[in-house]
Order: sequence, then structure tokens, then C-alpha cells
Amino acid sequence: MKVCVIKTSSMGDVIHTLPALTDAQRAIPNLSIDWVVEENFAEIPHWHSAVKQIIPIALRRWRKSPFSAQTKNEWKSYRTLLQANQYDAVIDAQGLFKSAFFATRLANGVKHGFDRKSIREPIASLFYDKKYAISYQQHAVERIRQLFAQALSYPLPKEKGDYGIVRHFISADSIEPYVIFFHSTTRDEKHWPEHEWRNLIEKVTALSVQIRLPWGNEKEKARAERLAVRLSHVVVLPKLSLHELAKQIANAKAVVSVDTGLAHLTAALDKPNITLYGATDPTLIGCYGQNQHYLTANSMENITSDQVFSALNLLIK
Repeated sequence: MKVCVIKTSSMGDVIHTLPALTDAQRAIPNLSIDWVVEENFAEIPHWHSAVKQIIPIALRRWRKSPFSAQTKNEWKSYRTLLQANQYDAVIDAQGLFKSAFFATRLANGVKHGFDRKSIREPIASLFYDKKYAISYQQHAVERIRQLFAQALSYPLPKEKGDYGIVRHFISADSIEPYVIFFHSTTRDEKHWPEHEWRNLIEKVTALSVQIRLPWGNEKEKARAERLAVRLSHVVVLPKLSLHELAKQIANAKAVVSVDTGLAHLTAALDKPNITLYGATDPTLIGCYGQNQHYLTANSMENITSDQVFSALNLLIK
């Protein structure tokens, strides 16, 4: 069976789709999946063995210069690749107008998606041939698992979803135990105060446990360097690709993270993780998987380093 999956962004949403692929692969042995995904996240679907081809889309970049020659050529190449196959099913797991209009409607095959009452942008459901009522009162991972099970006609497994990517990243080498702290995110209100990070780092280094601090841009690098100053057990990592960062996560003892896509990647790799949430309710969109722990408050400033250290200490003993 050949299926086209539409889930273009963002990192957490793309990762949330992986357990549905594992379910489908176990139910349909000859399953072959092509995946339409934003170019920035195209590496992630490659990690799952059910995915045979990535069809990268660049809406975020194209909309900056929609009439340029480069955009026109890239759009033509994208559309040619998308329409090169006849699919047994086209599943829009994104549920947005942009995913339906720029991807789902163009793919060849019966189009499946959420019905208008189960979708963030109801207009998107107009592009689907088959529509499914799926409750919002459950985690996003479970909603997508249900969508796939109904679209591809197999019973939904009762056990917790399996992302199916851990095997790519586990190292057999013996290494010094370490923890990773994801201290950066895109929105200011999701940041944890720097002095709390520093207090936590000092408490953990007193246990002689190494801490690794990743970063993605110069501002994040400067923060990591400030957090590490004069502390011997703290390592500021070099700039890493997503694949390299996944290896770091997979071989860590535990992770502490703010609300970021990398927290969802940690969950996908079945790594013990403490995610810090302020105003965001993690019940329906938080990290899904084994050994996922939340610390919540009405704002990030109200989560203390003592709380985080107590929770982390239980994971690294």
C-alpha cells in the first residue's frame, strides 16, 4: 500500500505523527509512505523505516518571494514530485488550509482528513474525500493515531504509541554519564529565568554529573556560555545538526527542557525528560512518551531550581 502523508510543520507536530506511522506499518506489512514536509524538518521523517520518500515543501521561504524565478521553478519541481505517484490514500494530518490547498488537493489518491468539527481550520475539510470525527479531548498524538487507523482501516492499538526511531541513535560506546539542558525556545514567555538555570546547574555539577548545553544561534550560544562560566562539569556543545543533536539526546541520562520542539524529540527518543511549562497546558500538546515529566506553574518565574533539581535527582540516581 502506498500512502502520502501531509504534515508539513512544525518540529513538534511532525514528531507527533511518527507513532501513527508505526501503528500503520505493523498493521500493513507492505506499507510505503511518502511524506510532504517543510524543508527545515525534512530530516525527521527519514528516521522512520516506513518512509520511502520525502517531498520537501518550502512555503515559509516561498511566501517571502512568491513571484521570483527561483520560487516558480521550485514550486514546479515540488508539484511534479508530488504528482508522480498514484496513492492508495492521501492523509492530511495537519488540518490547515495551507496543507490542504498546497499539498493534499494536488496529490493523486483518495484524500482523508479530520471533519470540520475536529479540525483547527474547518475550511480545510472541504478538500477531503473522507472525513473523520475525532475528539479534541485527547493528546495530539492519539488524535493522529486515530486518524490513520480510520483512514487505513485497521484497529487502533491499545498500547501507548511508539515513535519507532530510537534504534538510529543509541550508541554502544561507554561514555561518561551526562544530562542535557535545553535552555532556549522561540517565545519569551516560555523561557525559564537564567538565574534559575544557573542555580540548577550548580546543584547538578555538585553531584559530579556532566551537563551539556546545546544552542542554535548566537544569542543562545551566549546564554549557554554565561551559564557555563567557571564550572568544570559544564560543556557548551558545538553547533550541531538535528541528527547530531538526536544522538546527544539518545545517549544522555536525562534531559531538562523548556517548551520547545527539542523536548518532543527527547520524548520520541524515550529519554527521561522534565519539561517546564508556564501558561501552556501540556495535557493535550505536551511531550508524549515514556518517562515524560512536567513541572507547571502559572508563569515560568514560579518554577524554582529546587523543584527541578528534586525531580531530576530521581532520574539520575
